[in-house]
Amino acid sequence: MMNYHAIAIDGPSGAGKSTVAKELSALLKFIYIDTGAMYRAIGLYTAHKGVDANDREKVPALLPEIKLELGFIDGVQHIFLNGEDVSDKIRTEEASKRASDVSAIPEVRAFLLDFQRSFAQSNNVIMDGRDIGTVVLPNADLKIFLTATAEARAQRRYIEQIAKGMDVTYEQVLEGMRVRDLQDSTRAAAPLKPADDAVFVDSTEMDLQQTIDHVRAIAKERIGV
Repeated sequence: MMNYHAIAIDGPSGAGKSTVAKELSALLKFIYIDTGAMYRAIGLYTAHKGVDANDREKVPALLPEIKLELGFIDGVQHIFLNGEDVSDKIRTEEASKRASDVSAIPEVRAFLLDFQRSFAQSNNVIMDGRDIGTVVLPNADLKIFLTATAEARAQRRYIEQIAKGMDVTYEQVLEGMRVRDLQDSTRAAAPLKPADDAVFVDSTEMDLQQTIDHVRAIAKERIGV
């Protein structure tokens, strides 16, 4: 029986979790699982249905209608919502806000939990999110809590969105970041917090490559990969 490695990367919105996890997965030949995309897809579905993403009755009632699948195209994860590739549609500020809203609903988290864990049972995985090390993969071989100041995270997200042609201001992105941080850290269901055995990485003063190299070094030291 093969022993598979799991690396959990948690942290607040805009900390660079997904980018670091993707680059690290390529270096280590692990499968990258973006759990945030799953919540964004559910948030997108609530928008399609005209349902308030905070509605604790109507959102759970939609779950039986939702089929999520992950696909990998040229090594890049794509998420499919009821057969449609929504990988680009979920990368908006509204989708981010809705993802935070639906992720506070216990039924949504339970709906996704087995789906997320199933990948780690038969693959070497790097999974990022907000409760990977605390809830989804509590026995992960390595847990990273990646963070940065709200201002640094907002600046990165702003540059990202401007490059995509989005009409946003830095102030709007920063405000959205602060709202999301508050929601994620104070929700009753699996709030954002570091696992007791997580390694803290503050990327405020590091660029992307320095952050990747730092996390790569931690993985080599801690679990020999």
